[in-house]
Amino acid sequence: MTANYRLPTTVYPFLKVAGIVLGVYVAMLGVIYADVVLRARSAYLEGEKFLRWNNNPQDKIVFFEKERDRKLGKLEKKFQKGKIDKESYEEEKDFILAEFDWHTGESSIKNAYMWYKTAVDLFQPPRSKYVKLSEEKMKEAMALWKSELEMKGIPYEEWMLE
Repeated sequence: MTANYRLPTTVYPFLKVAGIVLGVYVAMLGVIYADVVLRARSAYLEGEKFLRWNNNPQDKIVFFEKERDRKLGKLEKKFQKGKIDKESYEEEKDFILAEFDWHTGESSIKNAYMWYKTAVDLFQPPRSKYVKLSEEKMKEAMALWKSELEMKGIPYEEWMLE
């Protein structure tokens, strides 16, 4: 003879709430996982961009020239419409030109290394393929960065590059 055992009716609402809480928890874990992996991917791709620019410096200059020209165009329109005065126009123009000089003079390989390091340091766990790729590329970028510093005659200590 089998026993017919039924849960008390007061347990069913608890199970329903527990199921909902568990479902929300699993969904949140999925969203967090996806977010961290996508952030690692984004950092890795930024590192790749800067590594490309290190190998092709003209691409970097073209990119920042377009950015500079876009900003100067917007500034010129604001000035023509009378939204800013001559002094503000000159100040913003000088800032845009200084920003261009800074970006084009900056070390691309240093930035590549920093983006790879960001992916490795900040976006794991989970240990996604982008974190693994960044670890590999970090070593290459560090060696290139050191050789760039030595070529320019800039003294450094290992701790300064971390």
